[in-house]
Amino acid sequence: MQTQEIVSKLWNLCNVLRDDGITYHQYVTELTYILFLKMAKETGKETEMGIPKEYQWDVLASKDGIELKKYYKELLEYLGEKCSGRIKEIYAGASSNIDEPKNLKKIINSINELDWFSAKEEGFGDLYEGLLEKNANEKKSGAGQYFTPRPLIEVMTRLIKPQPGELCNDPACGTFGFMIAAYHYVASQTDDFFDLDEKTAEFEKKKAFTGTELVHDTHRLALMNAMLHDIEGEIKLGDSLSNLGKDMTGYDVVLTNPPFGTKKGGERATRDDFTFQTSNKQLNFLQHIYRSLKTDGKARAAVVLPDNVLFADNEGERIRADLMDKCDLNMVLRLPTGIFYAQGVKTNVLFFTRGTQDKGNTKEVWFYDLRTNMPSLGKTNPLKVEHFADFEKAYNAEDRHSVKDERLTSFTREQIALKANSLDLGLIRDEAVVDYEDLPDPIESGEEAIAMLEEATDLIQSVVNELRAES
Repeated sequence: MQTQEIVSKLWNLCNVLRDDGITYHQYVTELTYILFLKMAKETGKETEMGIPKEYQWDVLASKDGIELKKYYKELLEYLGEKCSGRIKEIYAGASSNIDEPKNLKKIINSINELDWFSAKEEGFGDLYEGLLEKNANEKKSGAGQYFTPRPLIEVMTRLIKPQPGELCNDPACGTFGFMIAAYHYVASQTDDFFDLDEKTAEFEKKKAFTGTELVHDTHRLALMNAMLHDIEGEIKLGDSLSNLGKDMTGYDVVLTNPPFGTKKGGERATRDDFTFQTSNKQLNFLQHIYRSLKTDGKARAAVVLPDNVLFADNEGERIRADLMDKCDLNMVLRLPTGIFYAQGVKTNVLFFTRGTQDKGNTKEVWFYDLRTNMPSLGKTNPLKVEHFADFEKAYNAEDRHSVKDERLTSFTREQIALKANSLDLGLIRDEAVVDYEDLPDPIESGEEAIAMLEEATDLIQSVVNELRAES
Protein backbone atom coordinates (compact mmCIF):
# COMPACT_ATOMS: atom_id res chain seq x y z
CA MET A 1 0.00 0.00 0.00
CA GLN A 2 1.41 3.40 -1.02
CA THR A 3 1.62 6.31 1.41
CA GLN A 4 -1.15 8.15 -0.47
CA GLU A 5 -3.52 5.21 0.02
CA ILE A 6 -2.81 5.17 3.76
CA VAL A 7 -3.39 8.93 3.93
CA SER A 8 -6.76 8.52 2.19
CA LYS A 9 -7.79 5.75 4.58
CA LEU A 10 -6.79 7.84 7.61
CA TRP A 11 -8.60 10.87 6.23
CA ASN A 12 -11.79 8.90 5.57
CA LEU A 13 -11.89 7.95 9.25
CA CYS A 14 -13.00 11.53 9.85
CA ASN A 15 -16.45 10.46 8.66
CA VAL A 16 -16.69 8.30 11.77
CA LEU A 17 -16.44 11.38 13.98
CA ARG A 18 -19.01 13.61 12.31
CA ASP A 19 -21.70 12.57 14.77
CA ASP A 20 -19.47 13.85 17.58
CA GLY A 21 -19.38 17.28 15.88
CA ILE A 22 -15.62 17.17 15.40
CA THR A 23 -14.10 19.54 12.84
CA TYR A 24 -11.44 18.51 10.34
CA HIS A 25 -8.74 20.40 12.22
CA GLN A 26 -9.77 18.80 15.54
CA TYR A 27 -9.69 15.44 13.80
CA VAL A 28 -6.09 15.88 12.64
CA THR A 29 -5.10 16.91 16.16
CA GLU A 30 -6.97 13.91 17.62
CA LEU A 31 -5.35 11.63 15.06
CA THR A 32 -1.94 13.05 16.03
CA TYR A 33 -2.39 11.87 19.63
CA ILE A 34 -3.20 8.32 18.50
CA LEU A 35 -0.76 8.11 15.59
CA PHE A 36 2.14 9.17 17.79
CA LEU A 37 1.65 6.11 19.99
CA LYS A 38 1.28 3.76 17.03
CA MET A 39 4.35 5.13 15.27
CA ALA A 40 6.37 4.92 18.49
CA LYS A 41 5.49 1.22 18.63
CA GLU A 42 6.26 0.62 14.94
CA THR A 43 9.71 2.21 15.30
CA GLY A 44 10.41 0.33 18.55
CA LYS A 45 11.08 3.58 20.39
CA GLU A 46 8.27 3.64 22.98
CA THR A 47 10.55 3.18 26.00
CA GLU A 48 13.34 5.27 24.47
CA MET A 49 10.88 8.15 24.01
CA GLY A 50 9.89 7.92 27.65
CA ILE A 51 6.39 6.47 27.22
CA PRO A 52 5.61 4.33 30.31
CA LYS A 53 4.52 0.73 29.57
CA GLU A 54 1.04 1.34 30.98
CA TYR A 55 0.47 4.05 28.36
CA GLN A 56 1.91 2.36 25.28
CA TRP A 57 0.00 1.37 22.13
CA ASP A 58 -0.79 -2.24 22.97
CA VAL A 59 -2.51 -1.22 26.20
CA LEU A 60 -4.58 1.42 24.42
CA ALA A 61 -5.57 -1.05 21.68
CA SER A 62 -6.72 -3.62 24.27
CA LYS A 63 -9.30 -1.33 25.89
CA ASP A 64 -12.97 -1.02 24.92
CA GLY A 65 -16.19 0.81 25.81
CA ILE A 66 -16.36 3.23 28.75
CA GLU A 67 -13.10 1.80 30.09
CA LEU A 68 -11.36 2.90 26.85
CA LYS A 69 -12.81 6.40 27.06
CA LYS A 70 -11.65 6.85 30.67
CA TYR A 71 -8.24 5.34 29.96
CA TYR A 72 -7.70 7.55 26.90
CA LYS A 73 -8.47 10.69 28.93
CA GLU A 74 -6.05 9.53 31.64
CA LEU A 75 -3.37 8.75 29.00
CA LEU A 76 -3.57 12.22 27.46
CA GLU A 77 -3.30 13.92 30.86
CA TYR A 78 -0.34 11.79 31.93
CA LEU A 79 1.68 12.27 28.74
CA GLY A 80 1.03 16.03 28.76
CA GLU A 81 1.87 16.56 32.43
CA LYS A 82 4.17 13.82 33.72
CA CYS A 83 6.40 13.06 30.71
CA SER A 84 9.24 15.25 29.43
CA GLY A 85 10.79 16.48 26.19
CA ARG A 86 8.95 16.32 22.87
CA ILE A 87 6.25 13.99 24.25
CA LYS A 88 5.25 16.52 26.87
CA GLU A 89 5.27 19.30 24.26
CA ILE A 90 3.07 17.33 21.86
CA TYR A 91 0.53 16.33 24.53
CA ALA A 92 0.59 19.54 26.58
CA GLY A 93 -3.00 20.60 27.27
CA ALA A 94 -4.32 17.69 25.19
CA SER A 95 -7.96 16.70 25.56
CA SER A 96 -10.25 14.52 23.48
CA ASN A 97 -13.32 15.71 21.60
CA ILE A 98 -14.45 12.13 20.89
CA ASP A 99 -17.53 11.52 23.00
CA GLU A 100 -18.61 8.10 21.71
CA PRO A 101 -16.31 5.19 22.82
CA LYS A 102 -17.30 3.12 19.74
CA ASN A 103 -15.92 5.83 17.46
CA LEU A 104 -12.64 5.97 19.35
CA LYS A 105 -12.35 2.18 19.18
CA LYS A 106 -13.07 2.19 15.44
CA ILE A 107 -10.26 4.68 14.82
CA ILE A 108 -7.79 2.67 16.91
CA ASN A 109 -8.74 -0.58 15.14
CA SER A 110 -8.56 1.04 11.70
CA ILE A 111 -5.09 2.46 12.43
CA ASN A 112 -3.97 -0.96 13.66
CA GLU A 113 -5.09 -2.59 10.40
CA LEU A 114 -3.14 -0.28 8.09
CA ASP A 115 -0.06 -1.47 6.18
CA TRP A 116 2.53 -0.11 8.58
CA PHE A 117 5.39 -1.97 6.92
CA SER A 118 4.88 0.09 3.72
CA ALA A 119 4.39 3.28 5.72
CA LYS A 120 7.65 2.66 7.56
CA GLU A 121 9.47 1.93 4.29
CA GLU A 122 8.30 5.17 2.67
CA GLY A 123 8.71 7.22 5.84
CA PHE A 124 6.29 8.17 8.59
CA GLY A 125 7.11 11.82 8.00
CA ASP A 126 5.81 11.66 4.43
CA LEU A 127 2.63 9.98 5.66
CA TYR A 128 2.01 12.66 8.25
CA GLU A 129 2.74 15.51 5.83
CA GLY A 130 0.28 13.92 3.41
CA LEU A 131 -2.35 14.07 6.12
CA LEU A 132 -1.57 17.73 6.83
CA GLU A 133 -1.83 18.52 3.12
CA LYS A 134 -5.19 16.75 2.93
CA ASN A 135 -6.40 18.89 5.80
CA ALA A 136 -5.10 22.08 4.19
CA ASN A 137 -6.90 21.31 0.93
CA GLU A 138 -10.20 20.85 2.73
CA LYS A 139 -11.70 24.35 2.74
CA LYS A 140 -13.96 23.62 5.71
CA SER A 141 -10.95 22.87 7.92
CA GLY A 142 -9.53 26.38 7.72
CA ALA A 143 -6.07 24.84 7.96
CA GLY A 144 -4.86 26.15 4.61
CA GLN A 145 -3.55 29.25 6.36
CA TYR A 146 -0.92 27.07 8.03
CA PHE A 147 0.07 25.24 4.87
CA THR A 148 2.18 26.62 2.01
CA PRO A 149 1.99 24.68 -1.30
CA ARG A 150 4.82 22.15 -1.32
CA PRO A 151 6.07 23.07 -4.83
CA LEU A 152 6.57 26.69 -3.69
CA ILE A 153 8.40 25.57 -0.54
CA GLU A 154 10.63 23.30 -2.62
CA VAL A 155 11.57 26.05 -5.08
CA MET A 156 12.21 28.70 -2.42
CA THR A 157 14.41 26.29 -0.46
CA ARG A 158 16.35 25.19 -3.53
CA LEU A 159 17.12 28.79 -4.51
CA ILE A 160 18.14 29.87 -0.99
CA LYS A 161 20.41 26.80 -0.71
CA PRO A 162 20.77 26.22 3.07
CA GLN A 163 24.22 24.84 3.85
CA PRO A 164 25.63 22.52 6.54
CA GLY A 165 26.39 24.41 9.73
CA GLU A 166 23.92 27.22 8.99
CA LEU A 167 21.21 28.16 11.47
CA CYS A 168 17.80 28.19 9.76
CA ASN A 169 14.53 29.62 11.06
CA ASP A 170 10.86 30.09 10.26
CA PRO A 171 9.29 32.71 12.60
CA ALA A 172 5.74 31.69 11.59
CA CYS A 173 6.36 28.00 11.04
CA GLY A 174 2.84 26.55 10.85
CA THR A 175 3.31 22.80 10.55
CA PHE A 176 7.10 23.23 9.98
CA GLY A 177 7.07 22.61 6.21
CA PHE A 178 9.82 25.08 5.28
CA MET A 179 12.28 23.76 7.85
CA ILE A 180 11.61 20.15 6.86
CA ALA A 181 12.33 21.12 3.24
CA ALA A 182 15.56 22.86 4.34
CA TYR A 183 16.55 19.78 6.35
CA HIS A 184 15.97 17.51 3.32
CA TYR A 185 17.90 19.91 1.06
CA VAL A 186 21.01 19.78 3.27
CA ALA A 187 20.64 16.00 3.65
CA SER A 188 20.43 15.60 -0.15
CA GLN A 189 23.64 17.59 -0.60
CA THR A 190 25.58 15.61 2.02
CA ASP A 191 24.50 11.97 1.47
CA ASP A 192 22.11 12.14 4.44
CA PHE A 193 24.80 13.93 6.51
CA PHE A 194 27.34 11.08 6.05
CA ASP A 195 29.70 13.51 4.31
CA LEU A 196 29.75 15.72 7.41
CA ASP A 197 31.91 15.43 10.48
CA GLU A 198 30.17 14.12 13.61
CA LYS A 199 29.79 17.54 15.25
CA THR A 200 28.19 19.15 12.19
CA ALA A 201 25.89 16.16 11.59
CA GLU A 202 24.68 16.40 15.18
CA PHE A 203 24.14 20.16 14.77
CA GLU A 204 21.93 19.51 11.70
CA LYS A 205 19.68 17.12 13.58
CA LYS A 206 19.49 18.96 16.91
CA LYS A 207 19.95 22.69 16.34
CA ALA A 208 20.02 23.80 12.70
CA PHE A 209 16.27 23.98 11.98
CA THR A 210 14.09 26.06 14.28
CA GLY A 211 10.74 27.79 14.30
CA THR A 212 8.04 29.60 16.21
CA GLU A 213 4.28 29.02 16.02
CA LEU A 214 1.56 31.01 17.77
CA VAL A 215 -1.42 28.60 17.58
CA HIS A 216 -1.20 25.80 20.15
CA ASP A 217 -2.76 22.99 18.07
CA THR A 218 -0.68 23.93 15.02
CA HIS A 219 2.43 24.01 17.21
CA ARG A 220 1.56 20.47 18.26
CA LEU A 221 1.36 19.39 14.60
CA ALA A 222 4.72 21.08 13.91
CA LEU A 223 6.37 19.18 16.77
CA MET A 224 4.96 15.88 15.53
CA ASN A 225 6.03 16.63 11.95
CA ALA A 226 9.56 17.53 13.03
CA MET A 227 9.86 14.43 15.21
CA LEU A 228 8.78 12.11 12.39
CA HIS A 229 11.53 13.62 10.22
CA ASP A 230 14.14 13.17 13.01
CA ILE A 231 14.51 16.93 13.52
CA GLU A 232 15.15 17.99 17.11
CA GLY A 233 15.60 21.75 16.67
CA GLU A 234 13.66 24.08 18.95
CA ILE A 235 10.09 24.96 17.96
CA LYS A 236 8.81 27.71 20.22
CA LEU A 237 5.17 28.23 21.11
CA GLY A 238 4.61 31.96 20.93
CA ASP A 239 4.41 35.11 18.81
CA SER A 240 7.49 36.30 16.94
CA LEU A 241 5.93 39.79 16.89
CA SER A 242 5.82 39.92 20.68
CA ASN A 243 8.93 40.58 22.76
CA LEU A 244 9.69 36.85 22.50
CA GLY A 245 11.00 37.67 19.03
CA LYS A 246 13.71 40.02 20.33
CA ASP A 247 16.04 37.10 21.00
CA MET A 248 15.37 35.42 17.65
CA THR A 249 18.51 36.69 15.88
CA GLY A 250 21.72 35.47 14.31
CA TYR A 251 20.17 33.33 11.57
CA ASP A 252 21.92 32.38 8.34
CA VAL A 253 18.68 31.46 6.57
CA VAL A 254 15.02 32.44 7.02
CA LEU A 255 12.30 30.75 4.97
CA THR A 256 8.72 31.66 5.82
CA ASN A 257 5.16 32.47 4.82
CA PRO A 258 3.80 34.71 7.60
CA PRO A 259 0.02 34.66 8.22
CA PHE A 260 -2.10 37.00 6.11
CA GLY A 261 -4.28 39.66 7.70
CA THR A 262 -4.01 42.85 9.74
CA LYS A 263 -3.45 43.07 13.46
CA LYS A 264 -6.57 44.55 15.02
CA GLY A 265 -6.97 46.61 18.17
CA GLY A 266 -6.96 44.67 21.40
CA GLU A 267 -4.63 41.92 20.17
CA ARG A 268 -1.31 41.16 21.85
CA ALA A 269 1.24 43.95 21.81
CA THR A 270 3.75 44.12 18.98
CA ARG A 271 7.49 44.30 19.56
CA ASP A 272 8.64 47.46 21.31
CA ASP A 273 12.05 47.35 19.61
CA PHE A 274 10.83 47.83 16.02
CA THR A 275 12.03 51.05 14.42
CA PHE A 276 8.75 51.45 12.54
CA GLN A 277 5.51 50.93 14.43
CA THR A 278 2.58 49.67 12.36
CA SER A 279 -0.49 47.48 12.81
CA ASN A 280 0.23 45.70 9.51
CA LYS A 281 1.24 42.18 10.54
CA GLN A 282 3.12 41.39 7.33
CA LEU A 283 5.19 44.59 7.50
CA ASN A 284 6.08 43.71 11.09
CA PHE A 285 7.12 40.21 10.05
CA LEU A 286 9.26 41.72 7.30
CA GLN A 287 10.97 43.96 9.87
CA HIS A 288 11.51 41.00 12.16
CA ILE A 289 12.98 38.84 9.37
CA TYR A 290 15.63 41.20 8.02
CA ARG A 291 16.59 42.20 11.57
CA SER A 292 16.97 38.54 12.55
CA LEU A 293 19.62 37.77 9.89
CA LYS A 294 23.35 37.78 10.59
CA THR A 295 25.17 40.86 9.29
CA ASP A 296 27.89 38.88 7.54
CA GLY A 297 26.89 39.63 3.95
CA LYS A 298 25.78 36.01 3.39
CA ALA A 299 22.65 35.56 5.53
CA ARG A 300 19.58 35.39 3.32
CA ALA A 301 15.83 35.02 3.32
CA ALA A 302 12.90 34.14 1.09
CA VAL A 303 9.52 35.26 2.38
CA VAL A 304 5.98 35.08 0.99
CA LEU A 305 4.12 38.39 1.37
CA PRO A 306 0.84 39.80 0.02
CA ASP A 307 0.76 42.64 -2.51
CA ASN A 308 -0.10 45.30 0.09
CA VAL A 309 3.43 45.06 1.49
CA LEU A 310 4.77 46.21 -1.88
CA PHE A 311 2.84 49.50 -1.97
CA ALA A 312 1.60 50.36 1.56
CA ASP A 313 2.44 54.01 2.26
CA ASN A 314 3.72 55.84 5.37
CA GLU A 315 5.43 53.20 7.57
CA GLY A 316 5.20 50.73 4.69
CA GLU A 317 7.35 52.96 2.50
CA ARG A 318 9.86 53.48 5.31
CA ILE A 319 10.12 49.74 6.00
CA ARG A 320 10.73 48.97 2.32
CA ALA A 321 13.40 51.67 2.18
CA ASP A 322 15.00 50.25 5.33
CA LEU A 323 14.90 46.74 3.83
CA MET A 324 16.66 47.96 0.67
CA ASP A 325 19.22 49.86 2.77
CA LYS A 326 20.09 46.97 5.06
CA CYS A 327 19.71 44.17 2.50
CA ASP A 328 20.27 43.44 -1.15
CA LEU A 329 16.70 42.85 -2.31
CA ASN A 330 17.68 40.86 -5.37
CA MET A 331 14.38 39.39 -6.60
CA VAL A 332 10.62 39.83 -6.25
CA LEU A 333 8.64 36.90 -7.62
CA ARG A 334 5.04 37.87 -8.45
CA LEU A 335 3.12 34.67 -7.67
CA PRO A 336 0.02 33.41 -9.49
CA THR A 337 -3.37 33.79 -7.82
CA GLY A 338 -5.36 30.78 -6.60
CA ILE A 339 -2.49 28.95 -4.93
CA PHE A 340 -3.45 29.77 -1.33
CA TYR A 341 -6.46 28.92 0.81
CA ALA A 342 -8.00 32.38 0.37
CA GLN A 343 -8.98 32.73 -3.29
CA GLY A 344 -7.98 35.98 -4.95
CA VAL A 345 -5.13 36.71 -2.53
CA LYS A 346 -2.21 38.16 -4.50
CA THR A 347 1.20 37.24 -3.15
CA ASN A 348 4.91 37.56 -3.88
CA VAL A 349 8.18 36.06 -2.73
CA LEU A 350 10.90 38.50 -1.69
CA PHE A 351 14.47 37.16 -1.89
CA PHE A 352 17.09 39.23 -0.07
CA THR A 353 20.55 39.01 1.50
CA ARG A 354 21.58 40.96 4.61
CA GLY A 355 24.52 43.29 4.09
CA THR A 356 27.45 43.92 6.42
CA GLN A 357 26.46 47.61 6.59
CA ASP A 358 23.08 49.27 7.14
CA LYS A 359 23.10 51.45 4.02
CA GLY A 360 23.25 51.14 0.25
CA ASN A 361 22.94 47.39 -0.16
CA THR A 362 20.27 47.30 -2.89
CA LYS A 363 21.47 48.64 -6.24
CA GLU A 364 18.91 46.97 -8.51
CA VAL A 365 15.74 44.92 -7.92
CA TRP A 366 14.71 42.18 -10.32
CA PHE A 367 11.07 41.19 -10.82
CA TYR A 368 9.69 37.99 -12.28
CA ASP A 369 6.01 37.97 -13.23
CA LEU A 370 4.52 34.50 -12.75
CA ARG A 371 1.04 36.01 -12.43
CA THR A 372 0.09 37.61 -15.74
CA ASN A 373 -1.16 35.39 -18.59
CA MET A 374 -1.03 32.32 -16.38
CA PRO A 375 -3.61 29.52 -16.41
CA SER A 376 -6.08 29.57 -13.52
CA LEU A 377 -4.61 27.59 -10.64
CA GLY A 378 -6.56 25.91 -7.86
CA LYS A 379 -7.74 22.54 -6.63
CA THR A 380 -8.37 21.13 -10.14
CA ASN A 381 -5.15 22.64 -11.55
CA PRO A 382 -2.68 22.75 -8.65
CA LEU A 383 0.63 24.56 -8.58
CA LYS A 384 3.51 22.36 -9.76
CA VAL A 385 7.30 22.68 -9.57
CA GLU A 386 7.33 22.80 -13.38
CA HIS A 387 5.55 26.17 -13.26
CA PHE A 388 8.78 27.65 -11.83
CA ALA A 389 11.23 26.23 -14.40
CA ASP A 390 11.84 29.48 -16.34
CA PHE A 391 11.92 31.52 -13.14
CA GLU A 392 14.61 29.29 -11.66
CA LYS A 393 16.71 29.69 -14.83
CA ALA A 394 16.38 33.47 -14.62
CA TYR A 395 17.13 33.53 -10.88
CA ASN A 396 20.26 31.42 -11.25
CA ALA A 397 21.56 33.17 -14.40
CA GLU A 398 25.11 34.47 -14.11
CA ASP A 399 24.03 37.64 -15.93
CA ARG A 400 20.29 38.28 -15.65
CA HIS A 401 20.57 41.13 -18.16
CA SER A 402 21.34 38.55 -20.85
CA VAL A 403 18.21 36.47 -20.10
CA LYS A 404 15.58 36.67 -22.85
CA ASP A 405 12.35 36.32 -20.89
CA GLU A 406 9.55 38.88 -21.07
CA ARG A 407 8.55 38.01 -17.50
CA LEU A 408 11.91 39.24 -16.15
CA THR A 409 12.47 42.98 -15.60
CA SER A 410 14.61 45.15 -13.36
CA PHE A 411 14.56 48.63 -11.82
CA THR A 412 17.38 50.57 -10.23
CA ARG A 413 17.23 51.67 -6.62
CA GLU A 414 17.00 55.29 -7.83
CA GLN A 415 14.00 54.52 -10.05
CA ILE A 416 12.21 52.80 -7.18
CA ALA A 417 12.93 55.72 -4.82
CA LEU A 418 11.19 58.08 -7.28
CA LYS A 419 8.03 55.98 -6.94
CA ALA A 420 7.77 56.32 -3.14
CA ASN A 421 9.79 53.10 -2.79
CA SER A 422 6.90 51.12 -4.25
CA LEU A 423 7.74 47.56 -5.26
CA ASP A 424 4.41 47.03 -6.98
CA LEU A 425 6.27 46.65 -10.27
CA GLY A 426 7.32 44.08 -12.83
CA LEU A 427 3.96 42.89 -14.15
CA ILE A 428 4.05 42.37 -17.91
CA ARG A 429 1.53 43.11 -20.65
CA ASP A 430 -1.73 41.33 -19.88
CA GLU A 431 -3.34 39.70 -22.91
CA ALA A 432 -6.75 40.35 -21.37
CA VAL A 433 -6.20 44.11 -21.66
CA VAL A 434 -7.05 45.19 -25.22
CA ASP A 435 -5.65 48.73 -25.35
CA TYR A 436 -2.51 49.84 -23.55
CA GLU A 437 -2.21 53.24 -25.18
CA ASP A 438 -3.73 55.14 -22.27
CA LEU A 439 -1.88 53.25 -19.57
CA PRO A 440 1.18 54.99 -18.07
CA ASP A 441 4.53 53.28 -17.89
CA PRO A 442 4.96 51.51 -14.54
CA ILE A 443 7.89 53.74 -13.74
CA GLU A 444 9.39 56.79 -15.41
CA SER A 445 13.09 57.21 -15.93
CA GLY A 446 14.88 59.52 -13.53
CA GLU A 447 15.18 62.22 -16.19
CA GLU A 448 11.45 62.17 -16.98
CA ALA A 449 10.51 62.33 -13.33
CA ILE A 450 12.84 65.25 -12.65
CA ALA A 451 11.47 67.12 -15.68
CA MET A 452 7.90 66.59 -14.47
CA LEU A 453 8.86 67.75 -10.97
CA GLU A 454 10.51 70.90 -12.34
CA GLU A 455 7.46 71.63 -14.53
CA ALA A 456 5.11 71.24 -11.55
CA THR A 457 7.35 73.47 -9.41
CA ASP A 458 7.34 76.20 -12.07
CA LEU A 459 3.54 76.00 -12.30
CA ILE A 460 3.10 76.28 -8.54
CA GLN A 461 5.52 79.19 -8.37
CA SER A 462 3.64 81.06 -11.12
CA VAL A 463 0.33 80.61 -9.28
CA VAL A 464 1.92 81.88 -6.06
CA ASN A 465 3.29 84.93 -7.88
CA GLU A 466 -0.14 85.70 -9.36
CA LEU A 467 -1.82 85.42 -5.92
CA ARG A 468 0.77 87.76 -4.42
CA ALA A 469 0.25 90.31 -7.24
CA GLU A 470 -3.54 90.25 -6.73
CA SER A 471 -3.17 90.82 -2.99
